Amino acid sequence: MSIDLHADATASAQRNLDQTYRKVFWRLVPILMVLWVLAWIDRVNVSFAKLQMMQELQFSDAVYGFGAGIFYIGYLLFEVPSNLLLQKIGARKTIARIAIGWGVICMLMAHASSPAMFYTLRFLLGAFEAGFFPGVIMYLTLWFPSERRAKVFGIFMSSVALSGVIGGPLAGSIMSHLHGYLGNSGWQWLFLLEGFPTVLIGFFVLKYLTDKVEDASWLTSEQRVDLREDLDRDSKKMGKRQHSLILALRDRRLWIFTAVYFLVIIMNATAAFWGPTIVREAGFSDIATIGWVISGISLFGSAAMIFNGLMADRTQRPLAQCAGSIVVGGLAFIVLSMPVYASTPLTIVTFAFALAGAYGAIPVFWQMPNKLFSGTAAAAGIAIINSFGNLGGFLAPYGLGLLKTETGSVTLGLLTVGILGLFAAVLLALVVRRFMQSEIDNISRRV
Repeated sequence: MSIDLHADATASAQRNLDQTYRKVFWRLVPILMVLWVLAWIDRVNVSFAKLQMMQELQFSDAVYGFGAGIFYIGYLLFEVPSNLLLQKIGARKTIARIAIGWGVICMLMAHASSPAMFYTLRFLLGAFEAGFFPGVIMYLTLWFPSERRAKVFGIFMSSVALSGVIGGPLAGSIMSHLHGYLGNSGWQWLFLLEGFPTVLIGFFVLKYLTDKVEDASWLTSEQRVDLREDLDRDSKKMGKRQHSLILALRDRRLWIFTAVYFLVIIMNATAAFWGPTIVREAGFSDIATIGWVISGISLFGSAAMIFNGLMADRTQRPLAQCAGSIVVGGLAFIVLSMPVYASTPLTIVTFAFALAGAYGAIPVFWQMPNKLFSGTAAAAGIAIINSFGNLGGFLAPYGLGLLKTETGSVTLGLLTVGILGLFAAVLLALVVRRFMQSEIDNISRRV
């Protein structure tokens, strides 16, 4: 009888804890998803603006590619300081500052009239957005234990693909229907109307977000205690991890993760910044139609991200999920570069798998470094991986822009992207797998 009572009490406590985490999820994740959707819309709407502004401003593909990519240089230079500042002033103020800043810069993009101004504003957009993504990843680790994070990360990061679901039709509609209204081109209205909501939500999060569990007045005192105890349990289970920033910088694992992420972002940025161009060259000319095609492809990518996160939580094998997704994306980019690229249906289907593979790898990727670093090392480590890895976001659009300017085609660039993606999968399988297995063995011995 006592065993039954104990089992009932344990089950009841687990149900209460599950309910608490659901409450935390619905309080924090939706608003963060909205911000990430807006961040990606404001980041990649230039890929739709390209379809009008290049002709109006007489920009070459190389100019566009450099401008699209220089965003990530600003990101690189300001991301680590931004994430360390989050440690000092908290997520609420940091995320609000970032959102307001990038929203204003997005609106100013409507006034880009020369390559120099285009480059400057894209650089500033990256500088202002720097720190948002790693900051959110760090923030979520303060509210969810390791065994719940992959699903949460997957749902949050599905916003990347969701931004395409929303942003594609929205961009097509704005650029088609407002072109010439009040003397502004469609691409100018695109930047103005998509930057303004970000500024408003930036002010909203100042009142809405909560920095830590102890300050969560929207939880009961019992829920706060249960949540704190469970997070402390998880931290203890993970054992001693790297806390020191200096030692983390000397840890080769950090730089292996950075290399893998760099290659993944090359695929990711190619899909984001050249997607509308790929769809147009597949045989679609109407901007609104291109927007809807990108929307459907992005919905597929969003489903892949959520599925990968759920499966990684269920199987506790994020490395396998990540590597598998990268292989799918890499092979799809290689197929896009082949002669069958001229087939419109095959191009759309293959590009859908390329985007899903590239995007689907990201949420499960972030489960791995979070198992190895904590504290200041985690804050800076996540920022280093993200900022240096995001240099792939500079290389991909700029490199494809140069190739397209020189050859008139992106096929060679797509082949290169696919091969680099497969190399990332090899790194995961041969290198990352070894030290992740070592960490799992250490945790098992402690348990």
